[in-house]
Amino acid sequence: MSVIEILMSGATADVDVLRSLDKHGDDFSIARDVDFVLRTPIKEKAETVIGFINDYQYGLARLEQPENEYRVLVTITMPIQQHVILSVSGFMSCLGALFGVEYDGWGCPVKRRD
Repeated sequence: MSVIEILMSGATADVDVLRSLDKHGDDFSIARDVDFVLRTPIKEKAETVIGFINDYQYGLARLEQPENEYRVLVTITMPIQQHVILSVSGFMSCLGALFGVEYDGWGCPVKRRD
């Protein structure tokens, strides 16, 4: 799959997540911790991605190892308005393509105004 196809597919998936959050009354303008997931079966690749993200302060990346894979979990505190989340998610997609790891999307808690 080309990078353009990855970005287009990711944008569709991201909008689906936003729609789901909207149904729960989320206020997208409220900053919250957003987790982005990158996966690989190769520990060295995961460590390289973590080093890159942490060294350049794109977020706080850490390694998880559930069941026969290495997962890079990147946490960024940010609002999730569509233009913001699609830009960051697209960047994570590009990192996945550049480093040869699978970008597996993002997640966050619902935030509502009091």
